[in-house]
Amino acid sequence: MTLCRLILRFLRRSSYSRPPITATIAAATTSSAQLLTPLSQSLNPTSVLSIRSLAYSSAEEAAAERRRRKRRLRIEPPLYALRRDPNAPRPPPDPNAPRLPDSTSSLVGPRLNLHNRVQSLIRAGDLDNASAVARQAVFSNTRPTVFTCNAIMASMFRSKRYDEAVALFHFFFNQSNIIPNIVSYNVLINTHCDCGRVDVGLDVYKHILANAPFSPSAVTYRHLTKGLVDAGRIGEAVDLLREMLNKGHGADSLVFNNLIKGFLDLENLDKANELFDELKERCLVYDGVVSATFMDWFFGKGRAKEAMESYKSLLDRQFKMTPATCNVLLEVLLKHDRKKEAWALFDSVLDNHTPPNFQAVNSDTFSIMVNECFKLGKFSEAIDTFRKVGTKMGSKPFAMDVAGYNNIIVRFCEHGMISDAEKFFAELRSKSLSPDVTGFRMLIDGYLKEQRIDDAVQMFNQMVDANLRVIPIYANRWFGELIHNNKEIEASQILTKMGGRDPKPDAATYEIVIKGLCGVGAFDVARDIIAQVMSYGVGVTPTLRQFLQEAFDNKGRREEIERLLDPRMQGFARHWQPSPPPQHSGPPAFLRPAGTAGPPGPEGSSVAAGHLAT
Repeated sequence: MTLCRLILRFLRRSSYSRPPITATIAAATTSSAQLLTPLSQSLNPTSVLSIRSLAYSSAEEAAAERRRRKRRLRIEPPLYALRRDPNAPRPPPDPNAPRLPDSTSSLVGPRLNLHNRVQSLIRAGDLDNASAVARQAVFSNTRPTVFTCNAIMASMFRSKRYDEAVALFHFFFNQSNIIPNIVSYNVLINTHCDCGRVDVGLDVYKHILANAPFSPSAVTYRHLTKGLVDAGRIGEAVDLLREMLNKGHGADSLVFNNLIKGFLDLENLDKANELFDELKERCLVYDGVVSATFMDWFFGKGRAKEAMESYKSLLDRQFKMTPATCNVLLEVLLKHDRKKEAWALFDSVLDNHTPPNFQAVNSDTFSIMVNECFKLGKFSEAIDTFRKVGTKMGSKPFAMDVAGYNNIIVRFCEHGMISDAEKFFAELRSKSLSPDVTGFRMLIDGYLKEQRIDDAVQMFNQMVDANLRVIPIYANRWFGELIHNNKEIEASQILTKMGGRDPKPDAATYEIVIKGLCGVGAFDVARDIIAQVMSYGVGVTPTLRQFLQEAFDNKGRREEIERLLDPRMQGFARHWQPSPPPQHSGPPAFLRPAGTAGPPGPEGSSVAAGHLAT
């Protein structure tokens, strides 16, 4: 800008000092020829244009440019104006400014470790312990982020534990002063709508509009329109759609799909088509889920021709289908026995799978087709489908994840094909993927069903060594089977390893193993397990306490067990020394008589551990 000003100043001065053209021509008659030559050269139009190439054609244009630059500086100040003086005092925070929810940058360090721990418990299905860990962290130095709170709330919703999801929202965001984000509100709205409390969900939506520092998202309108349609209030759902569009939100295909499905269920095909036409006008590319909704309705009415015409019109648009859209279409085609079209669609999306540019399939896509093969009893074809890749130039094979391996392992175990399940489990590990609870659980159940007890013990040990949480419903059943098959020592060793990690095993799990050990005379090992229970603060149930007093009294060791169970002797329990393991390699010497069953476990498996009571 300084350079331009200098050039303008120079040109103005040169124009003032230069004589007018008419005066120059008049004086040319009395001047010598030598004076005319430089002047004629200075008046060359080409020379004048070259001089003014960096200036403006008029003063008005220069003034307009100066005004534009001033406006730009007001909108975009220079960088030095944005730098805060390090010596200047920091301005006090505005107490009236709204607090914002956590950003992803807050999910680091101990808070990230806490989030991963809660997520691992959720994946293991231990929602009670996941909830307890997240709630207890509120009172520690490592408070959970909004993402951790959302994760446990969403898991409660998926498990249809709606009241607990609402209670967690109240605890985290109303009582504990954590700031919710739009995902938190969406989970709450979805929970109320699925419970039939649509009006409460609408109140939450109004609260977002009035108080939240952000606007509702498209997912918010999806949940609300679905809840209103399910409640038979489709007119209000249409009004909400208009409100969404008037607020500047884009036309969301799934919001339109909720209304279209509602009108189709009311046999109002004209209104459904009207909404579909509006969607196509507003969106050049819409979600194929809408076409799947029409197809499913047409198939249900016996109008297969119109259903396939709807499907063909979608394919003619040559949209690149996302995995979610493809999976819905595959399910509709297979549901109505259109297997040829389903396999053709599957092959097509495999050809279009070109990561990282475009992800056309996911593990659910493969699982849908693999399950169809198992449904028809075509096991070899299921394996081929699992490994299938696209044939088109440029397509790439899909890198199967743990969920895809889990699905085929579950299918093999359901059909009693444990050897094939073992092969895929070994392949899963060879690909540097970490097996989760589902894979271990299915194989352990399969081994126990086929009475392969040693293999079950080995897999159980591997699961605990992998630091995976064994929830009480599975742990109680597996320990009961091991004790029934004379594997008390192995069960106690596995339980000891489980006790060394948090969260601790359930009180009911300890009760099953302790009773099993006492039933075969392994009182020293049982004493060590009881010492663990007392040192960990898990607690002993009244039925187990009475059982131990009677069992140890029969051996003349009542005083020993009462001293161990005495709360005043907690210091002794914390410094317990486990008994050395048996030195023999064969079965223990205190086996129960052949043909006798082990002692029964506690009545039910819902005995709550003392350290988990809330």
